[in-house]
Amino acid sequence: MSLKPEHYRSALDARADGLWFEVHPENYMGDGGPRLAWLDAIRANHPVSFHGVGLSLGGPDPLDRDHLDRWKRLAGRFEPARVSEHLAWSSLGGRYFNDLLPTPMTQTALDRFCEHVDEMQSALQRQVLVENPSRYLPMRDDIPEPEFLAETVRRTGCGLLLDINNIHVSAHNLGFDARAYLDAVPAGAVGEIHLAGHDSDAGLGEALLIDTHGRPVSESVWSLYEAAIRRTGPQPTLIERDTDIPAFETLLQERARAQLILDAARSREPAHA
Repeated sequence: MSLKPEHYRSALDARADGLWFEVHPENYMGDGGPRLAWLDAIRANHPVSFHGVGLSLGGPDPLDRDHLDRWKRLAGRFEPARVSEHLAWSSLGGRYFNDLLPTPMTQTALDRFCEHVDEMQSALQRQVLVENPSRYLPMRDDIPEPEFLAETVRRTGCGLLLDINNIHVSAHNLGFDARAYLDAVPAGAVGEIHLAGHDSDAGLGEALLIDTHGRPVSESVWSLYEAAIRRTGPQPTLIERDTDIPAFETLLQERARAQLILDAARSREPAHA
């Protein structure tokens, strides 16, 4: 589950089998303080993964080497089970935006994105998982998004973090088939899955879905998740919640539903001699 300060004590005390937590490393890059102390304590009991939001891998600017160095030091301290970032950009010319903005699916953007993924992996000496974005408006893309991701995997050796809610939101907003998207993504590259909730736009209603991470996982996303697991096989799955944070036990209930789907998928796997 996403680790939030509201849940530090509950996370530290939790003993559910297979429980792991994901954090944004940018929230833990200080030299000390209570956040790092809590993460140290929780890491002693549970695996953690790092999910970056600030490197702007999909942007035109060079990567921030100081940011990468802080990433490397933090990863060395906590030894995360997985590290990931986004197919998105969030800075330009020294200006930083409080959002993950869509990367155009062009050959130029693909070349630059692959360079940035290579640079991140080289700095961390780890494979990086790249997350598919949520999208709200059509762009003049030259390359379909699944093909863009597949080519990034082929050229860099990175993996994929498949965000099922992002697929659902983008498919709804842009009018493409979410199941066809799943079929086009390189299933063997998927190393983690995210589940989250969304909201309808305040002005446009159901015509536009927004990836808010502020609601329970919808039934449509649960259905798409089952389809994804049938294709990729069981994968580490995270419940994301970033706004309207509920009780820890409520998130554990969503986690339990995901676990049932994973367990059913494992039961269908052929036995090996």
